[in-house]
Amino acid sequence: MSAMYPEDLLYAENHEWIRVENGTGTIGITDYAQDQLGDLVFVELPEEGDEFGQGDPFGVIESVKAVADFYMPVGGEIIEVNEELLDAPEIISEDPYDEGWIIKVKIADDGELDALMNSEDYQATLD
Repeated sequence: MSAMYPEDLLYAENHEWIRVENGTGTIGITDYAQDQLGDLVFVELPEEGDEFGQGDPFGVIESVKAVADFYMPVGGEIIEVNEELLDAPEIISEDPYDEGWIIKVKIADDGELDALMNSEDYQATLD
């Protein structure tokens, strides 16, 4: 199964993606990341209003194979958390780019987006 990497997203080295709309970033993990983790059993998410810097860990994902941190592709304030994942972390596996989003943030510094990769560059890191 080949993973897909939507071209309207930006990607971080730690396999997070971000979709930017009007200063808000929706963040999740890539299809590659969820595939590597295997069956997801648990997520730990931050609270709305929490603030993180670029690169900071903001949550935890646990699968039958591993435990991993989520990292902030950009710094900002959490404005929404995907609460559905608390009861059904497998949504991330089923639809990592839409229903499986993890958090939404108010981006603190648009300049930090320049450090992220486009779809093509991200895929090149996986080869």
